[in-house]
Amino acid sequence: MPLLKEKFKKAIVVEGGGMRGIFAAGVLDHFYEMRFDPFDVYYGVSAGACNLASHLGRQPGRNYRCYTKYMQMPEFFSKAKFFRGGHYMDLDWLWNYLETNETLNVAEASKKHFYVTLTDVRTGKPLYVRANPVTLADYLKASSSLPLLYRGFVGVEGRLLADGGITDSIPVETAARYGSKKIMVLRSRVDGYVKKSFTETHLLPQLFRKYPELRRAMKEREERYNKSIEFIKNPPKGIEVIEICPVTMNTGRTTKDLSILNDDYNEGKRAGRRAIDRWREMK
Repeated sequence: MPLLKEKFKKAIVVEGGGMRGIFAAGVLDHFYEMRFDPFDVYYGVSAGACNLASHLGRQPGRNYRCYTKYMQMPEFFSKAKFFRGGHYMDLDWLWNYLETNETLNVAEASKKHFYVTLTDVRTGKPLYVRANPVTLADYLKASSSLPLLYRGFVGVEGRLLADGGITDSIPVETAARYGSKKIMVLRSRVDGYVKKSFTETHLLPQLFRKYPELRRAMKEREERYNKSIEFIKNPPKGIEVIEICPVTMNTGRTTKDLSILNDDYNEGKRAGRRAIDRWREMK
C-alpha cells in the first residue's frame, strides 16, 4: 500500500460481520442520497468491503437487494451443501449469480482510493489491496470467505487468501498509520461490544494445522479486535474518530429473517443522518 499521507487525511472504515452488514448498507445508502462523500480513502473488511464497493460503484440499493433477496436464496446458505462437504455460505454461487443478474460496477468503484482488507493464509498477516477493475470482485470474495462457513480459501494473483476480519476486523489504526487524521468507523456491533469468542479463538484454529500462521492469527483475533475498539474510544492526540454503531442490532452473521434485516437497514439509514451531523461538527 503506497504511503500517500497528503491525500489520505479523511478516511472511512467499514467493519464486516456477514448479514450484520445490512446496517452499513443503510448508512451508505443514506450517504448516497445526500451526496455526502468527504472521504479521501476507504477501507472495507469482508461484508464492509462489499458494501463500500457497491456504494463507490454508484449502485445504491444493490447491497440491500443482496441481503434481502439474493442471499435469501436457498443456494447461498445451505446446511445440505455443508453436510455434503460443500460451503455453508456459498460465495462461489453468489458471485456467479451477481455477475449475471446485478454486476458490480468495478470500473467506477476502483476510481477512489479503496482498499480491501484480506488475510494472507500462508503468512497470517493482513493485506490491504487497492481496488482495480480486473481483480476487485475476486478480492471481495476472498475478504468475505470466513473459514468453515466457506470451505477452503480463495486464490488471487498467486496468494491464498481468507476473510480480512481474521487479521484486521476494523482497520482504523491502519487508516491512522497511513496519515488519516479524521476517521469515520461504521461498526456492525452495538456500542460497548467487545469480542469474546471461544469458538473463533480456541476451537476453529484447530482445523487449520496445515497453516500454522493462520492458526496463530485466529488465536490472536480477539485481542486485535478489542485493541481496535480501544483505539476508537481513545485515539492518539491529533486524530479524531467518529464511531457509528447501531443502537440495536438483532441481525446475526447468518440471519435470514426479512423483518429483522429491514429493521437494521432502516436503523442504518437513521444512523447515516446522525453520522453526517457528527462529521460536520468535527474540526
